[in-house]
Amino acid sequence: MSLWFTWLAVFSAVSYGILAGVFLAFSDFIMRSLSQISGSGGVEAMQVINREVFRIVFMVLFIGMAPISLVLVVHELMWGGSEALLLVAAGAVYVVGCFGVTVTRNVPLNQALDDMETDSASTVDYWTETYVPRWTFWNSVRTCACALASALTVLGLAWPL
Repeated sequence: MSLWFTWLAVFSAVSYGILAGVFLAFSDFIMRSLSQISGSGGVEAMQVINREVFRIVFMVLFIGMAPISLVLVVHELMWGGSEALLLVAAGAVYVVGCFGVTVTRNVPLNQALDDMETDSASTVDYWTETYVPRWTFWNSVRTCACALASALTVLGLAWPL
């Protein structure tokens, strides 16, 4: 494994782990806490979070890891050694299980919530009955995908011991 690729894989493992931690916090306690706020307070807070998430650090990691993951996959398919299967799996798990789930599941839920009036009873019903359980489920999928991608990358870097 070349030096540049080793460093790219190390960066990927750390980045996947950081993203897993962010997503874990939401699945573990942030969403549960927001759902316990009475009235539309949780809705308003989540709408703010969904706007503020576009800050540079999170978005660079989240969006940047998609093409980096594809580089891992392509590089290992073309030039990989015995570690190739682990690193191909890591990249694919991130692209499908995190990035893909975000684009196809979490973002549409976020957009629907953002379009709603916070003082509406139907918004509060949507929040409790649809948004929180579905968003949290898909966020947990992202958490697992990032954690698995990180673990697979570390194993790929250590292979063979």
